[in-house]
Amino acid sequence: NALPPCLLLALLLLVPALPAPHERGLIFNLDTGELCLQSAQCKSGCCHRGSGLSLARCAPKAAELQECSPKSIYGVYYKCPCESGLTCDADKSIVGSITNSDFGICKDPRGSDGS
Repeated sequence: NALPPCLLLALLLLVPALPAPHERGLIFNLDTGELCLQSAQCKSGCCHRGSGLSLARCAPKAAELQECSPKSIYGVYYKCPCESGLTCDADKSIVGSITNSDFGICKDPRGSDGS
């Protein structure tokens, strides 16, 4: 009862791609700068592309006062969403969501008085 050679080869190719818990994998848990297709693949939670023709790469989330995008339905951003605790003050119209042009600025919802 040996495995067919093509099935054995497929299993051998898939095993390294399966991410181990808390370790970087080929599909998920990608570091900043690595190629991605979806933000869920990135440790940072942002798969970013500079233009419609560029390759998407994992990027850090936007800091306070940096440009941002609200959560995207596509999973790839032209501007990354804000870091935890910040909100993206942007036009959240359906047209902006469809055209991926609903950029804003990351702001602290508690105010910026430093307290």
